[in-house]
Amino acid sequence: MEPQTPPTPHKPSVLFVCVHNAGRSQMAAGFLRTLGAGNVEVRSAGSAPADAINPVATAAMAELGIDISAEQPKILTPETVEISDVVITMGCGDVCPFYPGTRYEDWKLDDPAGQGIESVRPIRNEIRERVLALLDSLGVEPAL
Repeated sequence: MEPQTPPTPHKPSVLFVCVHNAGRSQMAAGFLRTLGAGNVEVRSAGSAPADAINPVATAAMAELGIDISAEQPKILTPETVEISDVVITMGCGDVCPFYPGTRYEDWKLDDPAGQGIESVRPIRNEIRERVLALLDSLGVEPAL
């Protein structure tokens, strides 16, 4: 008789959504990729994506050793929402599609667009704390 392979545990998937997918959602995705250490599928998208990532958000994350400079803003699609276990919205309003069975959270955060690094750091730090709480709720040990 063949030895049975234990079932592969489900890897939770999280989608971060904001309007431009250039600041908050990209910082959150960067934190989750790093702190989740490959144990969470991470996606981000925007309802009206910008042309590029906010350079101040990139600089704020680089201060903590997280490089999001290669990321590109992506358009939010219903399919992306549907395949995600958790959808975190950050001010995308009514444009976020809703699917029964998907967990939704709305994180009220200041928008880093047009702000200097001194104003973006507290937003970044709050996102980090929220990502740590999210990992805890998913039962994923953070890589610190």
